[in-house]
Amino acid sequence: MTETSAFRTDRYELTMVDAAIQSGTAGRECQFEAFARRLPSGRRYGIVAGTGRLLDLIRAFRFTDAELTWLRDNRVVREPTIDWLADYAFRGTIWGYQEGEAYFPGSPLITVDGTFAECVILETLILSVLNYDSSVASAAARMVSVSLGRPLAEMGSRRTGEYSGVAAARAAYIAGFASTSNLEAGRSWGVPTMGTAAHSFTLLHDSEEDAFRAQVAAFGPATTLLVDTFDVAAGIELAVRVAGPALGSIRIDSGDLPTRVAEARSQLDSLGAVNTHITVTSDLDEFSIAALSASPVDAFGVGTSVVTGSGSPAAGMVYKLVAHRDDAGDWVPVAKTSPAKSSVGGRKRAVRRLDSAGIARAEVVLIGEDPAGSTPPAEPSGRDRVLLVPLITDGVIDESYLGAAGTTRARAHHAAVMQELPIEAFRLGRGDPVIPTLYR
Repeated sequence: MTETSAFRTDRYELTMVDAAIQSGTAGRECQFEAFARRLPSGRRYGIVAGTGRLLDLIRAFRFTDAELTWLRDNRVVREPTIDWLADYAFRGTIWGYQEGEAYFPGSPLITVDGTFAECVILETLILSVLNYDSSVASAAARMVSVSLGRPLAEMGSRRTGEYSGVAAARAAYIAGFASTSNLEAGRSWGVPTMGTAAHSFTLLHDSEEDAFRAQVAAFGPATTLLVDTFDVAAGIELAVRVAGPALGSIRIDSGDLPTRVAEARSQLDSLGAVNTHITVTSDLDEFSIAALSASPVDAFGVGTSVVTGSGSPAAGMVYKLVAHRDDAGDWVPVAKTSPAKSSVGGRKRAVRRLDSAGIARAEVVLIGEDPAGSTPPAEPSGRDRVLLVPLITDGVIDESYLGAAGTTRARAHHAAVMQELPIEAFRLGRGDPVIPTLYR
């Protein structure tokens, strides 16, 4: 990407840098950490998403003449800071959970090593990406888990911002959705795209039959016909008459879905369209998808609920300084102690403790350890899986996490991770995180 991301931030990131330059502390070596103090209410796990997007945005975090002139004209920072920003590029090291990974309260999702100035300035960017994308992925994963293997399509672009729509499509795909309606997500991230026609296409024509014939003429009988513009039963009969029994799919977007789907399946079979699939949409979330688990639904389309995190539009992540070097060169842990907003100081590593069957039993956070350090032996009855991987090393990004290939990699990693979670993770009822976070 060529557009700078430097102004996708909050003013106080730059004013902190300005004050630190003036006080002589801007160059102090630090470690920052992004983590969630808790999961959204009732959730049993979260899913990390946004890493590939974030790495692109960090690479594009540069201050051009346009940004520097605006900062100078508006007296946001002093001239020495303008000079520092003109040469800014992140040259530190970032470790993080792989995209698609499950996380729990206290998981050190991202650790950022570098000078105070070069690390603190990334706070807003890191949180804006991880909070939104992880919220979408966490909601999407719950929907996938109750869909019983039936494909889900993300179709929520019209229910969120034009940029977040692309991010949401990507995050949902990583979490197991099969496709998206958003073309930019297809072009930029390799997410399969889908879509045929809306009610307006039917209403454009002089009759429902004319609309169906036009769509079948354009896309063939394997297309999906929207049958609920007027009367569902009449729409199904007409759809099969126009497309024949080889009709690919019908879509139902309204009404009492369990009843309508059962009636539609019976009618399709009676008309000889036994292989015609039924896709349902209509404000679905994980609870309504679960309620349709016994119905003869073949595919789901989800919009508003997935792009808004199904009631939790932000994952609640924070970005805190957890350690810095003192004048002697030793690492000093630091932490916030405010009630209900405390953090755990110190550099960290993290492992997922698995039992002998490969099922996750604990998140173990090792305090005072370098993220690149060796992992201690696991308990005799299981093994530990290392969670933090290098994303940026001395300013150099690991390209394998970027683009469409990185998105595919994240999707595959997510699928493997979900096999590790205890069965209790997939209950939709309110509950505590499915495994504890242990500090060692």
